Amino acid sequence: MTDIAPGLVDVAHDSQQLFRAVLEAFSHPGRVVALPRAPAAVAPLSAAATAFVLTLVDRDTPLWLAPDLDTAAVRDFVRFHTGAPVVPHQADALFALVTPCVPLLDGFAIGTDSYPDRSATLVVELPALTGGPTRTVRGPGIDGRTTIAVAGLADSFWSEWTANHALFPCGVDVVFTAGADLLALPRSIALET
Repeated sequence: MTDIAPGLVDVAHDSQQLFRAVLEAFSHPGRVVALPRAPAAVAPLSAAATAFVLTLVDRDTPLWLAPDLDTAAVRDFVRFHTGAPVVPHQADALFALVTPCVPLLDGFAIGTDSYPDRSATLVVELPALTGGPTRTVRGPGIDGRTTIAVAGLADSFWSEWTANHALFPCGVDVVFTAGADLLALPRSIALET
């Protein structure tokens, strides 16, 4: 057993603030949202990924950890603060903590036409949410179109994303995290080429 990192200072208040920030990110895809009072990060996770876990993951939401994030500290933190089961197979996860890899979106639940909500949400740890190659996206929650410039993704991610969007209403949702910031990319968002 490792020393377990602390969770939220004021659980009720802090989780509400963090939930509103996550909701803002999903309501305005492509917008970088700075988390208020982000909790201390649990290495190797960022503060934003840690906050996402504390806010949205619970004992009813199976979590998958990418091998480079699957540490005793993260497992103990998740188990203690959320009670979420850490599952060994990507297809069983409702949430996943991942780092950029090729291919990134393969193997996760995409839902069904009858139950598109039974898909996974991937929290992708990146070095930065700005300063990367510029991409133009459009869709619900975006006034016309907007540009994003996340750093650390392989170019192949964007062809994967186009294929993921084509599955709508099925497909996975993605939340990019870096430091205390996050940016949501729901499956309804299309990449302009």
